[in-house]
Amino acid sequence: MSLKARINALRESVPDEVKIIAVSKFHTAETVMEAYNAGQRVFGESRVQEVVAKQAELPNDIEWHFVGSLQRNKVKQIAPFVSLVHSLENERLMLEIERQAAANNRKIPCLLQIHIAEEETKSGFSPDECREFLAEGTWRDCKHVQIVGVMGMATFTDEKRKIREEFRLLKSFFDEIKAKYFANDLSFKEISMGMSDDYPIAIEEGSTMIRVGTLIFGER
Repeated sequence: MSLKARINALRESVPDEVKIIAVSKFHTAETVMEAYNAGQRVFGESRVQEVVAKQAELPNDIEWHFVGSLQRNKVKQIAPFVSLVHSLENERLMLEIERQAAANNRKIPCLLQIHIAEEETKSGFSPDECREFLAEGTWRDCKHVQIVGVMGMATFTDEKRKIREEFRLLKSFFDEIKAKYFANDLSFKEISMGMSDDYPIAIEEGSTMIRVGTLIFGER
């Protein structure tokens, strides 16, 4: 099946209102261009060096999402162009994004990364840490960081019930903080959850954007 056919098949299985982020990390700029020519415009990368190189080479209307763990000392490199950071996981990172966004005279949309999985290796705020972070309120002073939703990764398991529970937890956490902190903020609306293996469950549980690599680009 061609890359274009895979993208079209995926589109047919996903409701129109759910955004597909093609996770293109470790794939060449040529491969990204092939997906672009098939109509895909939103790509996810998790290495700063790689996204900077691709962004310089590829069309300007691509929306680049940073989906990996972001080191503070690398924010500067992506601040001029990144469309969405999926992995805002602590206050120090937020302050650095604020600094670099201000330097570029732009507002950078970010998702609060919430740790919902059992694996210790997954990063992000625990729900309680995030409640504390929001209650403390420093984020309100960051005029160049726009918190637009939440992101989470389910445990890597074949147990669908477990995956569903974790996605449900993220959705209910989103609803809770939306009501408490973002009730009048129309831009706070994104729930980034679901990948190649579990995106149908994520969509059923309220995902607004899915991060899909393997299903589009094949195994690396």
